[in-house]
Amino acid sequence: MRIIFAGTPDAAVPTLRALLASSHEVALVITRPPARRGRGKTLYPSPVAEVAARAGVEVAETTTLKSTQIGERIAAVDADLGVVVAYGGLIPPAVLQMPTHGWVNLHFSDLPRWRGAAPVQWAIREGDATTASCVFRLEEGLDTGDVYSRVEVRIGRESAGELLDAMAQAGASQVLDVVDGLQAGTAVAVAQSETGITHARRLEHADGYVSFTRSAEEEDRIIRSVTPNPGAYTILPGGTRMKLGVATPVERDDLEPGQLEITKKQVSVGCSGGALVLGQIAPAGKSWMDAAAWARGARPDDTMRFGGVMGDGQ
Repeated sequence: MRIIFAGTPDAAVPTLRALLASSHEVALVITRPPARRGRGKTLYPSPVAEVAARAGVEVAETTTLKSTQIGERIAAVDADLGVVVAYGGLIPPAVLQMPTHGWVNLHFSDLPRWRGAAPVQWAIREGDATTASCVFRLEEGLDTGDVYSRVEVRIGRESAGELLDAMAQAGASQVLDVVDGLQAGTAVAVAQSETGITHARRLEHADGYVSFTRSAEEEDRIIRSVTPNPGAYTILPGGTRMKLGVATPVERDDLEPGQLEITKKQVSVGCSGGALVLGQIAPAGKSWMDAAAWARGARPDDTMRFGGVMGDGQ
């Protein structure tokens, strides 16, 4: 099969590498343009662009597939199939029709649950016990196409980043199986259910706020859902922010929401039910450190409270 691959972040790299190592030909890689990172705002190519360049594959860096120029470039490939993993943009109808077998997409949710940009994050945030990776046929609707392959995944206490990394690695062979099936004419796609549809919008900075006014289990899920991006944080007295790494929920009822208990080895914060034992934290303007190390230096008094209902100045 002559393949066009579209993807951008690290999550797309395992599938691209699997296709490059297979008997199929990756004729063109489409990815987002270089992005600025770090304090110096240096431009860096996407992870997919780096892998493709090392493999000697032609790369098209673009923010949209709607332009006439990119459409002509895709059409010239005369591809058998398009494969998408987290490209970061919609594929217009005219381009969907260009490859002989259309396009397939590896999506990290149990479709039709969590259609959209952040399926892993929302599965964790809402407390789903399981999710799935699905390879489906792309069509004009958002993640609505018939599903060729579904592999269930159990959700433990992973962060969104950890779970996505694991699913991306496992999903590479899943995509390759579907590509082989399409070539052999044995692949069968099943229509998605008309019930149980939910949407997973991209999480914003505000979604990472930890108020400690919810149960410890809920606050834990919020933290894990935004780790590593966009990141979790809380508010200290005076309105300063503190970044929060993954914490551990524990059952106890002797701490008020936001109240701290500090020992030599750990910092616990009360929630509306239970408490969170903090792990790594990063006070404003400082690097990540163990919460107990922060407490030894900051020496917070017994009246200090974290979080609360966010006000206009927070």
